Amino acid sequence: MDEMTEFSTLESASDDQPQLPSEPAPPIASRFLFVDVAALRAKQLRRGARVRLGEEVPLAHKAERLAMEEVRRGLVYYDIPDPKAKAAQNKDEA
Repeated sequence: MDEMTEFSTLESASDDQPQLPSEPAPPIASRFLFVDVAALRAKQLRRGARVRLGEEVPLAHKAERLAMEEVRRGLVYYDIPDPKAKAAQNKDEA
């Protein structure tokens, strides 16, 4: 399963800078979705992904705190799978 899918609307950046989305993602209204998206982004950061906040935030912060700030600012795109499609796929496999 895809943890987080990024759209192709990323600005081109130099090799040492991470690619940033051209438009921020829509704000997340559900606190449960916010936690899920931030947790997946924190996992990416712990595995070596570049921070998208730029020079504004020192890197001494924990990955979880950086991930929550990136999600809050709309710098992380996420994809919500369609539950009906997944149910139909599981039914076909059975």
